[in-house]
Amino acid sequence: MTVLPIAGRAETWSALGRRVAAMPVLTAAALASSLLAAASGLVGPWTVGLLVDSVSAGDGTERIAVLGTVLAASVAAGAALTALGSALVGRLGQRVLARMREDAVANALDLPSAVLEESGHGDLLTRIGDDVAVVSQAVVSLLAPWVGAALTVSLTVAGLASLDPWLALAGLCAVPVYAVSLRWYLPRSAPRYAAERVAFAERAELIVASLTGLPTVHAYRVEERQAELVEGASARARAISRDVLWFFTGWSKWLNIAELVGLGCVIATGFALVSSGAVTAGAVTAAALYFHRLFNPLGLIATSFDEVQSAGASLSRIVGIARSPERRPVPTGGADAGPRTGEVEVSGLTHRYGDAVVLRDVSFRVRDGERVALVGASGAGKSTLAAVIAGLLRPSSGSVAVGGVDAAAAREAGSRAVALVSQEAHVFTGPLHADLRLARPEATRAELVDALARVGAAEWVGELPDGLDTAVGESAHALTREQTAQLALARAVLADPLVMVLDEATAEAGSQDAARLEAASAAALDGRTGVLVAHRLSQAVTADRVLVLEHGEIVEQGTPDELLALDGRFARMWKAWRG
Repeated sequence: MTVLPIAGRAETWSALGRRVAAMPVLTAAALASSLLAAASGLVGPWTVGLLVDSVSAGDGTERIAVLGTVLAASVAAGAALTALGSALVGRLGQRVLARMREDAVANALDLPSAVLEESGHGDLLTRIGDDVAVVSQAVVSLLAPWVGAALTVSLTVAGLASLDPWLALAGLCAVPVYAVSLRWYLPRSAPRYAAERVAFAERAELIVASLTGLPTVHAYRVEERQAELVEGASARARAISRDVLWFFTGWSKWLNIAELVGLGCVIATGFALVSSGAVTAGAVTAAALYFHRLFNPLGLIATSFDEVQSAGASLSRIVGIARSPERRPVPTGGADAGPRTGEVEVSGLTHRYGDAVVLRDVSFRVRDGERVALVGASGAGKSTLAAVIAGLLRPSSGSVAVGGVDAAAAREAGSRAVALVSQEAHVFTGPLHADLRLARPEATRAELVDALARVGAAEWVGELPDGLDTAVGESAHALTREQTAQLALARAVLADPLVMVLDEATAEAGSQDAARLEAASAAALDGRTGVLVAHRLSQAVTADRVLVLEHGEIVEQGTPDELLALDGRFARMWKAWRG
């Protein structure tokens, strides 16, 4: 299985930078307010230092009152600017994330079918689900504090240096302690947090299973056993959480040690400088307060570093969705005009998934208006052939033309000459008429009703609470498998393609619904070229022609009567199916 690409650090920063640059006014306002908030925080310690010098020099109360007023004003301004900066940074982060989330979904919808076939859906769903949630949580809880912390640390170090370079160097003595403690903590904390998440998931799984299977639990009188299992899972989760808490608490002492080392060095250096007359006592007081001001931002950066790393990894996975594997050039001759007829020409078609050959040198022709059934055992290549004809997959070699136009090129050019209806039909949440109009947005209600009637769905749609306006989908009115299949066929009828490909479109229906859905499929195919991957051989015997596939090759073809008379593979399958 091929994993979707992951963007590199430079590519991730580039994508992030483009989105931030697209909002220059908000970006400038957020940075300016955050910078002013950090700068206003420098005024307080500086003012306290001046107060110390003023009191030591015996200045009058007027100067002290002025400095006190400046101190109060700086505190008020800092609080207001911090609130404003946090709000603007948060808004900027949410807007950037919203745009990147939209980009991720758009890129996911634009991924070639071959990429999804090879990578699977789980990786993609995790990226646009879990990874987006991780980044969103980081934006909400950490972005504004981190921006403020970074600016505060930078300006405070500059403030220390402005008082005296030796005081700034003394404060930097804490950096090695922070660095060593982080280097020790990060690789040891990740497995503990991962184990905690696994334990929580196991406990939740047991609780959900016990509650959803409550009738079975009662029937077998295993209430105590299930309660013991849940209690055991809870005890394991509690023990791991306690271990994580103690581990973090023990490590956080190193942050206090770093603070002690830095502050002690600043005070000791200040004592030496004051003794030599190089600086005043007020300057050392301001320096000590400046360093003390670093406790919270440095602690925030240290304790949330693993969360930021996790968010960065998730962001790289989100950006990586756009990096689909390099696409092979597709023939474009005639694609702009689009197919004019429903004739399908397959020539020398070979297709591989990695090293596995699933179709081998397949050639055949479907006349305009002809109905051809594809039959064969599971894995014979029927669905792959259907996807190639629909233009969803590009063949490894050979060609597929619809009406004289390359199928993949026609699809790339926006042609809707071929429609594919698969067995994995989906009901989109929302009004039924909106679901139908996915195939043709401009369709009138009368056309919607006609399409539903053609596939035999008019009766049950008329019985819905609000008819075409009824909300359907998982969170609304749930449709049965038969109704879902009919809805998919009605969408295909509305699209009105020249060629309709049905890939086991009725396979999800039960046996009692099979006859109705086969009739619906026949009605949908009426008047156009049809390629039918037959789930039931009763569908194949009604086709104009049958192609029997085995190991990716056509081993028999002809009319149903010809193949039955031949007494070959199709005849044997028919006899086995009839019992």
